[in-house]
Amino acid sequence: MSASFILKSAAFLGASSVGLCAFGAHGLRGMQGITERQIESWSTASRYQQFSALAMLSLYAISNSPAIRPRNLKTSAVLMFAGTLMFSGSIYCLVLNRERFRFMGPITPLGGLTLIAGWVALVL
Repeated sequence: MSASFILKSAAFLGASSVGLCAFGAHGLRGMQGITERQIESWSTASRYQQFSALAMLSLYAISNSPAIRPRNLKTSAVLMFAGTLMFSGSIYCLVLNRERFRFMGPITPLGGLTLIAGWVALVL
């Protein structure tokens, strides 16, 4: 994995989070059956996605620093990216159709743990 993967992943998370935030603020409110709690969940998912994009941009910025081992950087980037997809992605799916995506419920906390592991991987 190269620094360009980290940059592209960060850009993907950042760009898609803007669209998902906008949809959450405007599109969800017009959907029948969507509760305020679901809108809050969507907002949490998109906020975590934005934070992850910024964290991955930071990883890219320090990718040539001698202060961090390349292996730690790569492991951290993969875990942050995967954790974000799992955490935020499962919430998006559950908000849009809880019955259809019920199986994704347990993925949300696993995604959160994967995100935590991404941060921890920086210092191991």
